[in-house]
Amino acid sequence: MPRSVNSVAKRARRKKVLKQAKGYFGRRKNVWTVAKNAVDKAMQYSYRDRRNKKRTFRALWITRINAGAREYGLSYSQFMGKLKANDIELNRKVLADLAMNNPEAFKAVIEKVK
Repeated sequence: MPRSVNSVAKRARRKKVLKQAKGYFGRRKNVWTVAKNAVDKAMQYSYRDRRNKKRTFRALWITRINAGAREYGLSYSQFMGKLKANDIELNRKVLADLAMNNPEAFKAVIEKVK
């Protein structure tokens, strides 16, 4: 009985990986073994960095809120504590946007909690 190999699926798998490696430099884009390793590593980085992006943005928002609050004599932690005490449920993303792009609205929030 002849040996059965699924060349169609094998070729499809390789085409998929080489398509993902499009734009890579040198042999990383067109040599199967090198491209496969490069794509695998890229996928690990993208998985990790989707989570890191959330941390980075939260840190940026906190920095912006802190800068905005300090203009009115409050630290970040004091401001957030007073927000919680007054049951104002604005998330950090919205507060940072107000501090940057709408200072009068941010000032109104500050006045509300003082």
